Amino acid sequence: MSGTQAWGFTDDRGTELGAARVPRRVVAYVRAGAALCDLGVTPVAVYGSGHDGEVLDPAKEGGLTAAAVTYLGPGRVLDEGLLRELRPDVIVDVTYDGKSPYALDEAVAERLGVPLVALSVGNELSLPAILDRFGALAASLGAAPVDGTAGGGSPADLRAAEDELRAVAARTGLGVLALSGAGPDQVHLARPLAWPELARLAELGVRLVDPGPGPGANWLTGDWGRAAELRPDLVLFDSRAHATAPDGALSGVRFTPWNPETPPSPAAYARFFRAVAGALTG
Repeated sequence: MSGTQAWGFTDDRGTELGAARVPRRVVAYVRAGAALCDLGVTPVAVYGSGHDGEVLDPAKEGGLTAAAVTYLGPGRVLDEGLLRELRPDVIVDVTYDGKSPYALDEAVAERLGVPLVALSVGNELSLPAILDRFGALAASLGAAPVDGTAGGGSPADLRAAEDELRAVAARTGLGVLALSGAGPDQVHLARPLAWPELARLAELGVRLVDPGPGPGANWLTGDWGRAAELRPDLVLFDSRAHATAPDGALSGVRFTPWNPETPPSPAAYARFFRAVAGALTG
């Protein structure tokens, strides 16, 4: 795709965006940036969310560190002067409500005169639909088409990982609970259908444990005793830096890391599904 060709893209807020040429200098929220990196579009820089600090969270980095992508710190306190110096052609964020970008104030992009793309990662879309949207954006930004029959990182590789997980889930039938530790006395228990990747696990036959009735659309918050009462066989624990690891909180349970902000790319989810399959088989 020629860099002099006009560019247009409609994001998941329904906002029609355009530029006189295809954007080459991409700045993105870290989750979106890691996905684009997997898909063949390397950002010049990424920024974090309110959960993030001044150092890129290892759970979120994907291939960004290997690609030497600059990390700018949390988006809400971003140094606009530094961002301007980077001369971005486009900013890419995510949205959970279909209305607002998650990690950056849209006014920042407006002051820079730069289009801001917000792609949905909420449960109004299925995981395959989310992956398709990121693939479409990457293609619009000049990424080479992915060979559907190719190996690692391809849609075919993701399908193979799903097939592997489906077979393992059918054979083991173990109960899986996803959670995010919030200290020694508190834990957030994931509601499976509120998370596209957890809903996808259920579609693949994984027996997900629902935390039950109570407040909270995405999480039910309780203590570690509540988690133990659910008697999971396997716990997917939030591996992000701000979350508390469940060390010693649950006994007789298998554990495997889960990044609730896994980059929306076939490569990243193929790795996740294979990790879950491996954990289920012990």
